[in-house]
Amino acid sequence: MTSIFQRALGADFDRLHPNIRRCFSVGLDSGEACIGRGTMDRIWHGRSFVRPFLALGGSRHILVPQTGRDIPFVIENVPYTDSFGRETVTFVRTFSFPRRPRRFDATMVFSPERGCVVDYLGTHQHLATDLHFTVDSTGALIIRSGEHRFREGPVDVRVPDLIGGDAVVRESYDDAAGLFRIQVRVGNRRFGPLFGYEGSFSAEFVNIAERGVRAGLRPLREEVRT
Repeated sequence: MTSIFQRALGADFDRLHPNIRRCFSVGLDSGEACIGRGTMDRIWHGRSFVRPFLALGGSRHILVPQTGRDIPFVIENVPYTDSFGRETVTFVRTFSFPRRPRRFDATMVFSPERGCVVDYLGTHQHLATDLHFTVDSTGALIIRSGEHRFREGPVDVRVPDLIGGDAVVRESYDDAAGLFRIQVRVGNRRFGPLFGYEGSFSAEFVNIAERGVRAGLRPLREEVRT
């Protein structure tokens, strides 16, 4: 077995910086989870009209409805087997804003049918997004979002490009600083930049057999449709 990210990247996985490669090797086969702790230098929003949508999403831990600088955060990448028997990896980010913490939850699976990683967003996995992975010349991982789908009960619809967000994520390792660096930008083809953040963190790798999946990390509802 290989991690879901190795399956998505194929032979290009070996082109990743060694530390990025270890981060994205987390899985049931490796037996490791990755806990990152660091600081977001900046969390930003686009124009004011996006704020109500971010606030609505924030109620289900989708995106972050606040802005700020120098915000401490933790990211938890923990593999587990979901209720449908699929290997799943959490991407749960907790941002420690001064007044209250905010979470941005995602869980990822590899879909053989779609030929890519599928990212379920939020506490109830209402949104499913195709993720496409590439490696740049420095060994950084570039993640671009593809089609978005909304799932709730019998509802199963593709989110139109007019209202959907295009996400670009760059995860790299800074050898001089000894830190991982993350940049996220979400925009809309018509309305421009919507949301993003950038920062750095250090990583701890833990044994999942010993640590397990802590309470509250898994989504409240799991969606079988990719």
